[in-house]
Amino acid sequence: MKKRVGVIGSFVWDVIHGRDRRVVPVEEWGGITYALAALDAALSDEWEIVPLLKVGDDLAERARTFIQSLRHIAADAALVAVPYPNNRVELRYLDAERRSEHLSGGVPGWTWLGLKPLLDAANLDALYVNFLSGWELDLETAQLIRQHFPGPIYCDLHMLVMAVQPDGLRVPRPLPDVAAWCGCFDLLQVNEDEVAMMAPDPMMLSATAMAAGVSCLCVTLGKQGAIYVAAPGFDSLHDLPARGGLSTSPRGGGGALGAVRTARLPAVPAQVHGDGDPTGCGDVWGATCFSRLLSGDKLEDAMTTASRAASRNVEHRGATGLASYLRGELHTS
Repeated sequence: MKKRVGVIGSFVWDVIHGRDRRVVPVEEWGGITYALAALDAALSDEWEIVPLLKVGDDLAERARTFIQSLRHIAADAALVAVPYPNNRVELRYLDAERRSEHLSGGVPGWTWLGLKPLLDAANLDALYVNFLSGWELDLETAQLIRQHFPGPIYCDLHMLVMAVQPDGLRVPRPLPDVAAWCGCFDLLQVNEDEVAMMAPDPMMLSATAMAAGVSCLCVTLGKQGAIYVAAPGFDSLHDLPARGGLSTSPRGGGGALGAVRTARLPAVPAQVHGDGDPTGCGDVWGATCFSRLLSGDKLEDAMTTASRAASRNVEHRGATGLASYLRGELHTS
C-alpha cells in the first residue's frame, strides 16, 4: 500500500493584474493548486495525495477536474463541496515580489467535529497544511489535530498573519498565541514579512518555535534564498521522535542535547526571458521541500530541490500544467 499525505488548504480563483504586460487581467487557479502541483511533481511513487479540502459549489466541478489531473492523487480522493461562493482573490502586482490582494467569497474553515471523521478515514502518514484563506483551522482545531495525529505535520503559515478588511483587502496583523500555534507543527514555513507579525526578529521566532516543539523553521527570502533553523539532532524526518496515542507534549528534533543548527541556502535563478510569474512560489517551495523530506531526503537536499522548483515555477504561467512543467515534461516557448 502507498503512503498517504493529507492536504489542508483552500482553492482560490485568481484574477491577476500587472503580472504580464497586457491590459486584460489573467484568470486562473491559485491557492492550494500550486502546492498540489508541487507535491505531485516532487513526491516519490510510494506516496499519494489525499485532499482534505472544501470548495464552493460554484467551482466544485472545476476543482475536481484539477485534482484528477494529478498523477499522485489517491484513488479515493474527494472534495467537500459547500453551499458558499468559492474564495476568489484579485491580485495586483506592485513589483516582482510584492502585491495587494482583495478577497471575496468565503468557504468556511474546518471544525474538529467536521474534520475528525475525514482525518480518521483518510489513514494518513503525513499532513501538509497551508493557510491560504487564514481560517482553514482555528487554534483549537489545529491543537486537536496535533494531539490525535502521530505523523509529521508541515505548515505554511501564510495567510494566518493576514486580516481581511470590509472591502476585502488583505492586510498584515500580528499573530496572537504564537507559541501555541508553533506547538501544532513539526515543520514550519514563513516568509520574512510573516516573521514580523510573529516576533521582533527571526531568532526570537526560532527560539519560540524550538521551545514549542518545532523541529525545523524555514524562512523564505525570495531572491535571497531561504534560511532554516533546525532543532538539535534534526536532519531528516527519521529524526522525529515517535508519537503514539494522544499527546500534548512538544517533540522538537530527536530530543538530542546541543545547539540548534542554522544556515542560509541561496535561491536558484529563474531562466526567464522577459516577465516571470512569481505567483505561488512559496507554495511550490514548501510543498516540494516536504515532498522530498517524505521521500527520505536530508534537510538541505530537500531545500535545494525546493529552490529549483520555485525557480521553475517563475518560468510557468499558473497552476494548470505546473506539475508536468516541474517534472520537465513541458517546456516554455
